[in-house]
Amino acid sequence: MDVLVGYASAHGSTREIAERAADVLGRAGLTAEARPLTEVDDAGAYRAFVLGSAVHDQSWLAPARDFVRDHHDLLGSRPLWIFSVGMPAALRGPMRRWVAKELPAIEAGLPAVPAFRSHRLFSGVVTPAQLPRTGRFLFRLFGGRYGDHRDWDAVERWAADIADELARERRPGA
Repeated sequence: MDVLVGYASAHGSTREIAERAADVLGRAGLTAEARPLTEVDDAGAYRAFVLGSAVHDQSWLAPARDFVRDHHDLLGSRPLWIFSVGMPAALRGPMRRWVAKELPAIEAGLPAVPAFRSHRLFSGVVTPAQLPRTGRFLFRLFGGRYGDHRDWDAVERWAADIADELARERRPGA
């Protein structure tokens, strides 16, 4: 297997982004699969990793953090890209400025993550049912907008860039 697009998802947005990325990699001629990180039996079978997680309180979900910690040495020896799925596109006003600080906060919360080639923050789906009552009130108070905020073009461009980079590395003399 060429590429694991592994994910930890809370409500499905991250899974669907991982599946779209794996599809783009597959169309580029790579063997890629999207799989929950809790279901990866043999991480050593992959030559590259694209790992992602939903973000709650500026932190990856525990299964994603655990996978990075448990496979630190392996991840450090192979090409690695990471992505996070939060709600930046759902925020407006003062909360929107907070988004610029989110990537460094997410990265700081990862357990000694090996060198990765890029980290992208994508927006997901935000529904009232995903937030507690107080969270719903604050979300709306600060100008949050419910809905599907995924930018599929951005996801596909990022995955295509990954495919191009892996293809260049496969060529003799690259």
